[in-house]
Amino acid sequence: MRILVYGAGVVGSVYAVQLHEAGHDVSLLARGERLASLRRHGVRLAEVGSPTVRRIPVPVVDHPADGYDLITVLVRTHQVDSVLTSLADVDGDVLFLHNWAAGARPLGEVIGHERVLLGFPTVGGTMDGDVVRHRAADALTRRVAMPIGEPDSRVTPRLERIVKTFRTAGINAKAKPQMDARLRTHAAFAVPLGQTVRAAGGPVALADDRDAVRGMLHQMRRNLAALPTPPVPRGFDALRTLPEGLLVGVLRRFLRSPTAVHSGLSNTSPAEGAELERLAEQLRVCSLVRAPEQ
Repeated sequence: MRILVYGAGVVGSVYAVQLHEAGHDVSLLARGERLASLRRHGVRLAEVGSPTVRRIPVPVVDHPADGYDLITVLVRTHQVDSVLTSLADVDGDVLFLHNWAAGARPLGEVIGHERVLLGFPTVGGTMDGDVVRHRAADALTRRVAMPIGEPDSRVTPRLERIVKTFRTAGINAKAKPQMDARLRTHAAFAVPLGQTVRAAGGPVALADDRDAVRGMLHQMRRNLAALPTPPVPRGFDALRTLPEGLLVGVLRRFLRSPTAVHSGLSNTSPAEGAELERLAEQLRVCSLVRAPEQ
């Protein structure tokens, strides 16, 4: 399969390597300094805590071209508009794998509704200069599959083909319904988490502030209550129904865990802040959709 991985951050780099090493014709799209580094050194990967850095010569490009069987978009929420413009006249199904709470319609209005698929990656890690430091596939990441779905929740031949492509490359993908609702639910949780961590100065610092964690939980609950559809997966209902004291304790333990410390939560870049702001705005629009029904 000929695949364009649009975005060369942590997730895009890891997936590009896995698909490339599985024998697919993969191109990794990057720009600026990242593009220059990839052309000089290839993708440089290291597992968190390991001194070993692998160099993988994945082909890189600076703009999309025709002839792809699949385009996977792995960019930040506030960068999607420019990506859509660049893909409007490029052939190929497009799988959007990133934070997104606005639904499939605005994506399809630019590139064609029939081309859009939605998903969310489960890989985590950080950029250390030009080295991608990613978490090894532990029991949790093997068990929690990367959800991919059609906007209308059908299981189509192309969806089955894409899921198989990822799985044969060692990426635990699974066809899932209600991807719009899944992405909105994730945003309802992720925006308060990301914004509160940034305000506190990092996940461990936030874990030490019980009142700030409690305020974060209250915002998560408000976001979930304002969604136009029930949370998906339904397990997120626990954030609304379990005792506050129990949830605050669970969240504080998570914030001190290696998963939180070695994830994007520690990212203090302006791009991270811009993404959270755009995602929060998408959630506000979602809540307005529900307002007339209440």
